[in-house]
Amino acid sequence: MSLSKVFFSSIFKNNPIFMQLIGLCSILAVTTSLTNSIAMGAAVTFVLIMSNTVVSLLRHVIPKEIRIPVFIVVIATFVTMVQMFLQAYSPVVYNALGIFLPLIVVNCCILGSAEGFAYTNKLIPSMVSGLGTGLGYTLAAVSMGIIRELFGFGTLMGFNIFPESYPGFGFLTSPAGAFVLLGLLIAGYRELMSRRSGRS
Repeated sequence: MSLSKVFFSSIFKNNPIFMQLIGLCSILAVTTSLTNSIAMGAAVTFVLIMSNTVVSLLRHVIPKEIRIPVFIVVIATFVTMVQMFLQAYSPVVYNALGIFLPLIVVNCCILGSAEGFAYTNKLIPSMVSGLGTGLGYTLAAVSMGIIRELFGFGTLMGFNIFPESYPGFGFLTSPAGAFVLLGLLIAGYRELMSRRSGRS
């Protein structure tokens, strides 16, 4: 499989949120603002690339029987690095992401990428797959973040888009609103992908 096919397939055809439905908890929780969405997407992408790199490099020496605990240790190492970086340089984002930042360790899209791809593939394809999966996750997070912040608060990244008199659509900022919006985005995305595959 070519690197471009691995990359674009990881973003679109095998999008972890819209197609595989994994890693949904953080998407539902942190996407009340575009800033949080971008930060979580960047964190997940970094951890995916780095953990895929290490797992691929060590795939021949990691015993199959203990591969999952090893994956978790590798992922936890990079998540801790992200936590320390954000806590030092962006405490506002660090506090906004809250418990969902350390929970990246058990994010199914990262464990699934390590298990399903990096453990059985060479270094460069594994890194490309990690980048693509991370961008696919970020695509979903940013989509949610834009809609929820824009129509929920009337702002984007803290800047007023709608007049200050805009009352805000509070439902979108609630957990229930996140569920409904994600469901609509998943349905729309799958319909779009189905039409594209039907034309090809």
